Amino acid sequence: MNPKAHEPASLPVPEPIALAQSEALAATLRAEVAAAGGWLPFDRYMERTLYAPGLGYYSGGARKFGLFADDGSDFVTAPEMSPLFAATLARAVGEALAASGTRALMEFGAGTGRLAAGVMLALEALGVPFDSYAIVDLSGELRERQRETIAQLAPHLAARVQWLDALPAQFEGVVIGNEVLDAMPVRLFARKDAVWHERGVSVNMEVNGGGALQFSDRPAMSGLDADWTQSVPGSVLAQIEGSEDYVTETHEAALAFTRTICTMLVRGAAIFIDYGFPHGEYYHAQRVQGTLMCHYRHRAHGDPFLYPGLQDITAHVEFSGIAQAGVEAGADLLGYTSQARFLMNAGITEVLGEIDPHDAARFLPAANAVQKLVSESEMGELFKVIAFSRGIDATIAAFARGDRSHTL
Repeated sequence: MNPKAHEPASLPVPEPIALAQSEALAATLRAEVAAAGGWLPFDRYMERTLYAPGLGYYSGGARKFGLFADDGSDFVTAPEMSPLFAATLARAVGEALAASGTRALMEFGAGTGRLAAGVMLALEALGVPFDSYAIVDLSGELRERQRETIAQLAPHLAARVQWLDALPAQFEGVVIGNEVLDAMPVRLFARKDAVWHERGVSVNMEVNGGGALQFSDRPAMSGLDADWTQSVPGSVLAQIEGSEDYVTETHEAALAFTRTICTMLVRGAAIFIDYGFPHGEYYHAQRVQGTLMCHYRHRAHGDPFLYPGLQDITAHVEFSGIAQAGVEAGADLLGYTSQARFLMNAGITEVLGEIDPHDAARFLPAANAVQKLVSESEMGELFKVIAFSRGIDATIAAFARGDRSHTL
């Protein structure tokens, strides 16, 4: 379901400078809607609000990652929550490097750089050789934070890190993507009176001085005819049973990204961690509101038109489609499981055990963080891990037990 944990009216009001930046982005969006004839597909709107140069959420200067709303952040990710996440992931990464005979790493959307620093330090401690760590991130502000974090936490390894402006044609090594797929733009579709509509964006000239961005639906292909059902949205929507009102997403951008990565990967593995479901759960008849969600100051709500450029907009990942896209690109499905099972298999309890339990000041916070990472009521079940490989004959320990590939 898509619970609106907080109504927009209850959210903090941004500072004047941030509001001015948001209004500047909103003005460009209104102009783009007008240029498109009064209606803009939602995936285009989501792309612009997240990645518009200098104004988008990930391309602007707003703080994003942190533990509390008071520090100006909007959400916390596993690497920020505990260094044990990176240390445990490094065990799986190291095994994939060894199994494929490769020595390079690449991370997408590296956040503050804590995951990169933690993985490199853990690989070094494990004695796993690696030559380079490439980071792909569209945000100039985040690149600077990543440089600062790595220089602070792993200064002797900083020279191995490079930032890429374009993907190489081929890559041999291990690719990491933590909470990357959920930030890919999605298309929205709404079934109303048993007819499917694509949900886009228009401008309401009677609200907010004639400039309020709003949802606007237009009919999708009539009757889901043969040509339409060959498309990604048509093939998905045709499988959703029932005739009641229903809202959902399709994930063309994430599928294209997966194909690109699995085509680029000529030897090694690609590991993606994110929240989501396989096809049967994602498009369940009871998930009538879809999964689109916005995050602002550690509060979740459902209004993507509030403060454009200042809030995150996400959708859960549909992992069956991701699996199919990777395999169609020629990669092998290395495994798919819950984050809890992945971390347990990879040895997070052993990593925790390296902290002296008598040192309560260190051990108790670390144990609490591990509980959040693996608990079914926290991140352990909602978050999944999917991995693809080339040139690895068997699986790796992180997928040895509890693999759910059969559910995709």
